[in-house]
Amino acid sequence: MATIASELLIERLAEWGVDTVFGIPGDGINGIMEGLRRHSDRVRFVLVHHEEAAAFMAAGHAKATGRIGVCLATSGPGGIHLLNGLYDAKLDHQPVLAITGMQETSVLGTGYQQEVHLQHLFADVAEYNLVVDNPAQLPGVVDIAIRTAYARRGVAHLTLPNDVQIAEAGADPYPQVAPARPPATAPVYLSPPGVPRAEDLQAAADVLNRAERPAILAGAGALHARAEVLAVAETLGAPVIKTLPGKAVIPDDSPYAVGGIGLLGTRPGEELVEDCDTLFMIGTNFPYTRHLPEPGAARVVQLEADPVRAGVRLPTEVPMIGDAKEGLRALLPLLKHAGDRAHLARYTELMNAWRADMRALESPRRSPIAPQYLISCVDRAATGDAILTCDSGTIATWAARHWTIRGDRGFYLSGNLATMAPGLPYAIAMQHAFPGRQVIAFVGDGGFAMLMAEFLTAVRYRLPIKVVINNNNALGQILWEQMVLGYPEHGVRFAEPVADFSAWARSCGGFGRKVTEAGELDETVRAALAHDGPALVDVDVDPDEPPMPGKVSYEQAKKFAEAFLRGQPRRASIASTLFKDKISQLRSG
Repeated sequence: MATIASELLIERLAEWGVDTVFGIPGDGINGIMEGLRRHSDRVRFVLVHHEEAAAFMAAGHAKATGRIGVCLATSGPGGIHLLNGLYDAKLDHQPVLAITGMQETSVLGTGYQQEVHLQHLFADVAEYNLVVDNPAQLPGVVDIAIRTAYARRGVAHLTLPNDVQIAEAGADPYPQVAPARPPATAPVYLSPPGVPRAEDLQAAADVLNRAERPAILAGAGALHARAEVLAVAETLGAPVIKTLPGKAVIPDDSPYAVGGIGLLGTRPGEELVEDCDTLFMIGTNFPYTRHLPEPGAARVVQLEADPVRAGVRLPTEVPMIGDAKEGLRALLPLLKHAGDRAHLARYTELMNAWRADMRALESPRRSPIAPQYLISCVDRAATGDAILTCDSGTIATWAARHWTIRGDRGFYLSGNLATMAPGLPYAIAMQHAFPGRQVIAFVGDGGFAMLMAEFLTAVRYRLPIKVVINNNNALGQILWEQMVLGYPEHGVRFAEPVADFSAWARSCGGFGRKVTEAGELDETVRAALAHDGPALVDVDVDPDEPPMPGKVSYEQAKKFAEAFLRGQPRRASIASTLFKDKISQLRSG
């Protein structure tokens, strides 16, 4: 049997260490599917139910492993469906390779069925974007595509016409007129040096050593540098704020941790931003500038891998370009140990009070079930190395405040795109990558409904993921955002009946339970996590529990009141919930 060009593609993926491709077959990629069949011992194909999920899985794989994620879709509509997941990878700077099909070269430009020029469609999302129109380009362009995805921390896209896919491997159908031949490349990527310039390190140390009220803001770029971040925090006596994608940088129970900032952040985190005289940004491009110090209010030092992003959010007195782990290791010998620990002690005390307030909201006595109690049940029952994936919305607020990073726990969500529905696909990809770890998808009913068919994917591949649904029968985040603008909610609550997603889980052959009473919740969550296979718990939670900011501004309170005065539906129930929250916190104090 002759070797076809698609085999060179798959063989090269394997040489790069790719062992999994997520996707859906189609007549636009039958040649590539044949390449996968012939090399199924080296690269497994995971058949999903929606191409969007395949792209989310590739992004999730990259986020959790640091290795390139690969997704595959057919020509036309299949490729179009990849885009949301690919933008998630682009905006969170994750290396992903998207492979798509295309009509045969002889009919391109004729308006053939499903003819979509995906290279144009993907022009914004992809760092490398190529139509492979000559078999001789393989495998060289695979090397360049993957190398580009790693180097630029983004998406690469290769689209192969049908006839190229099944052509004889290495065939070159055209005469060569230039003094060139297809380059002989290798599946090798060399990371750039990660240590900043010596003069920049010294300048940073000079600023940090003079700080009286320092603060560290650590993001996803520092996830691999926990020990170094903690060492710098200890040396400087600096409390550490964590962005949400960087939640797992240091443990939540660390004396240096003050949680996050922004709408999902903590009160101590917000106060530290207003109070600090020096801010050290490590591996973060935090976009919500309103929650950062006013320009000029604090001296800013930044350690950033990408020169483009250094100084994008704040005027940065000392930008350093380098890897978080390597850069901090080089910086530490230049830092002086701060003898005065009063600044750190103040925020440790404030954070202890905040944690007590959060625990008070985790009450099993509330009816309807408080979402804070739901995530606290998951937090207590999960293993010390569990991975929690999360959707966007109010669900992210509860996870940010009540999922405790300790030990080797992980936490992943769509950080900058903040799209709905990645939680379940992420969990599937991460369970593939880490078969020995507990993987939990903590998702809302809105996001789960979008890609719920992928629970069947988990069952079919015998992946023991656990899905916990925070079911408020609404698009909760948008509801509260409307109110904070001063408008009564509109078009954000689903009509009755409230969905019972546990029935879907059972129909797929998985564990599925519906919980409506708080007294049943803890035992049910533990049973699901202990189940030997995919499990889903659908929990009806209080639909009127607002995700209040850590520090409520006068303007936010005013707009909230305006929404009430303009006819906010269910205002009595919302007010009652807020009253119960405050009573719970007063009792705990």
